[in-house]
Parts: sequence; C-alpha cells; structure tokens
Amino acid sequence: METSTPPDAPLDLVIFGGAGDLSLRKLLPALYMAHLHKTLPDDTRIVALGRHAWDRAAFTAFIDDKVRGFIAADALDDAGWRGFMQRLVYVSLDATRPEDFAALGQALRPGVDRVYYLATAPTLFTAICANLHGAGLVDPHSRVVLEKPLGHDLASARAINDEVARYFSESQTFRIDHYLGKETVQNLMVLRFGNAIFEPLWRSPSIKSVQITVAESVGVGSRAGFYDGTGALRDMVQNHLLQLLCIVAMEPPVSLDPDAVRDEKLKVLRSLRPMTVADVARDTVRGQYGPGNVGGERAVGYLQEDNVPATSETETFVALRAHINNWRWANVPIFLRTGKRLAERRSEIVVEFAPLPYSLFPDAPREPVNRLLIRLQPEEHVQLQMMAKQPGSGMKLRPVALDLDLQSALAGRRAEAYERLLIDVIKGRLTHFMRRDELEAAWTWVEPIIEGWKSLGEKPRAYAAGSWGPAASSALMAREDSTWSEET
Repeated sequence: METSTPPDAPLDLVIFGGAGDLSLRKLLPALYMAHLHKTLPDDTRIVALGRHAWDRAAFTAFIDDKVRGFIAADALDDAGWRGFMQRLVYVSLDATRPEDFAALGQALRPGVDRVYYLATAPTLFTAICANLHGAGLVDPHSRVVLEKPLGHDLASARAINDEVARYFSESQTFRIDHYLGKETVQNLMVLRFGNAIFEPLWRSPSIKSVQITVAESVGVGSRAGFYDGTGALRDMVQNHLLQLLCIVAMEPPVSLDPDAVRDEKLKVLRSLRPMTVADVARDTVRGQYGPGNVGGERAVGYLQEDNVPATSETETFVALRAHINNWRWANVPIFLRTGKRLAERRSEIVVEFAPLPYSLFPDAPREPVNRLLIRLQPEEHVQLQMMAKQPGSGMKLRPVALDLDLQSALAGRRAEAYERLLIDVIKGRLTHFMRRDELEAAWTWVEPIIEGWKSLGEKPRAYAAGSWGPAASSALMAREDSTWSEET
C-alpha cells in the first residue's frame, strides 16, 4: 500500500539536520532543481531544523553562501533561486529535547501533509520519531525518510525498525538508498523486463559470471570519524551493492506495484548462500589504502587521515564472491567490489556470458568475451561487447562494442538521484525504497562475514592509493577464470 498526496496539495517538508553536510550537498540542491523545473508542488515549504540559534535571515544567508557551490552553474537562475529561498523556514531545535518540538509544531501548518527527512546520525532516529509523536506531529498522512546506514548490525537495525514502527506504519516509512534513484539503475528494470533479447539468456548456464563494482577515487575525508566505526562492508555492500544485485538477479515481478517489486528483491536476498568462516577466508578480500597517487596527486594512506587511529583495522576495500541458491543463478559466481582511493570513480555492472562450446575460427582469440557492461557513473551508458570480423582477407576476429549512450539517445534533462527520490517521497511512491524485511535480510547475510573476519583475525591487506585494490581481488576472479573489467 502506498500513501499518496494530490499533485497540488500543500506540504511541509521537514529536514532534521537541515544545516548539515547531506542537506547542503544533496538535499537542498535537489529540491532547488525540482523547484526550478516545477516538479516540486507549488505549496511546498522546506522547514530546516538545526541547533544553531539563527533567525530566518541568518539561515538563508548561510544557505545562499553554502549551497550555490553544489549546483551546476548553468542551472543557477536568479529568479528561480529567489523563489526557492522563499520556501525556506528555519527552526532551532535539539532533536533529543522533547520540549523543543513545541516550537516545531508552531512552525508547521495545521492540516498540511508532512514529510520528515531524518538527515542525522541513525542514533537519533528513534528519539526524533518518539518526540514527533509526543508533540502530536504524526498522523496517517505523515511520512518519514530514513537515511543509511540503518543500524550497525542486524540487532541494531531491528531495534531502530521496531521503534520507528511504533509511530509510522511501513507504508509511511521510506528507507532511502540513493543508488536506487539513479536513472541507469531504474533503466536496468526496463533493459531486463521491457526487451525480449536478454531474458532467454539471463540465467545459468548462459551467464558465466556477474560483477558489480562501486569504486571511489576519494578517501574518507571529513567522514573519517564515522567511517572508522563502519567500514566498506557496512557502508557500501550491505546496502548499495546488494540492492544493485537484487535488480540484476530478481525474477520478473507480477506488476510494478511497490510490494510486487520488493517481494522479488527479497527473494534474492534470502537466496544468497550463507557464508561460513571457511567461505569468508576463501571468498572475501579486505583492504586498506596506503599512500599513493590518485589523478596525478599524492594521497596519504588511511592511517594518516585526520581522526583515524594509527592502529585502525577498518577496511576501505572489499571484494567478495557470492552465490545465489536458485535455478536461475545456480553455479554463477557473483563478484562484488567496492573501495576508496581506487584508480578512478566508477560504478558498473558487468554480465559476462558463457563462452562458445566450440569456435569455428582458428584465428579467434583464445577466450572471446561477450559482456554486457552497464555503467552507472560517472557517465551513464550500456555497452554490449562482442566479436566481429576484422577488415581484410581471412577471418580474423576482434572485439568490438555496441554502445548505447543514454544521454545522447534520450534527450531531456536527467534529474539527479536525490531529486528523483525526493519527488517519489512527496508523491508517496515506495518502489525505490527498501522495505523492512529487505533491510533485515541484507544484514542477515552480511553479519556472518563480519563475524568471520573477527574469527580469522586477519588485518586488511594494504593497497596503494590510486590502484584497483589488493592483488588478492584479482586472484579471487582468476579462480573462476574471469577478470575485473579494467583488466580485460
């Protein structure tokens, strides 16, 4: 079931952490773009909450100074910006003090639908929801948006879900993963289920392997304090990479109803083969970046970053091999990889098809590779890699690529992920948000990996900043006679 808001209904969109990093870099720029392109309902106010004792003039001056730099220069329109600023309201509030919520109640309009966006540390989620309810600010038309990471393990995720569920129903709860708002990720559903050419081959034994990579060239930066208690497995694999895997591996849903889609994603998560300690030792690689060069500039190692303990054993890189225990994916290895300070920023899905049983062409490469590459960032495109005849006499083959440049093929503005997902929240569309049982199934699979690492007592393998991670990640692929896409 979805909640819904009529297109022109008044709305108060309340951002806890309204002057924080996420709000400044992502939420307010996304809302500005929605305002500029008239996808934000006319009578929407943005109520930012924070601990600073600002009046509205001080807050808007702060926003004017901080947010413009996160908006593309060609999108900054003076009239549009002034109109957007008129939507802003600021309320000084300490989320842990129930008495402060009276001021929030006075700032909100009576009888107006409300979206509460919790852009705060997850440790505050339960207190915020309890205090909203205590102040009488939650009704059946309210919605709450929960940012990742939702919990540190299965027990903490369940505890947060239990507390939030006391005040907001599942249909009112939007657990956001911005990767699900990316245009190419949503296009993957169409690629799979809107075309006849791939579905007959989208299974074992036609597919040899699948690899999913989310690589970052940046280090931990200002997030070091948070990151050192989290690590790459919790920060990226448990949510982003497993969600991408669900869309790649799911069965066709019976409809586009949110629960029909999320039911199929849940089946994938529950079909992931649990990892034993022996599996963890064989099929996972942990890494931590050391000094190196990224983009021609010297980069310090993780242990030299500000606010990182000199003895930290937190992983900044993970590569692992997973298996899905169902008929479609039997015996197909799934490789997941993510890391910081890698050679380049890249997010992609690579589907490697099985080789031909016999080649007619004696001059063909020993291992001709047919791959479907779906690039999510920095550019968005789909590429089918195949073999073709090289011009000239004889039958020499060479690999070629059929490219679909989505930005060129499909004209029009491409909204950023947060903008798209914020509009989904406003309209009450749940399809691209995680359901509670999805989240807990993901933690159920990830938690034994964390425990396995503790049992093994192995430190993360060192890799140079600017590389593609520890050499062991290539060896992980080689055992299945495969290579990461950049090694092809």
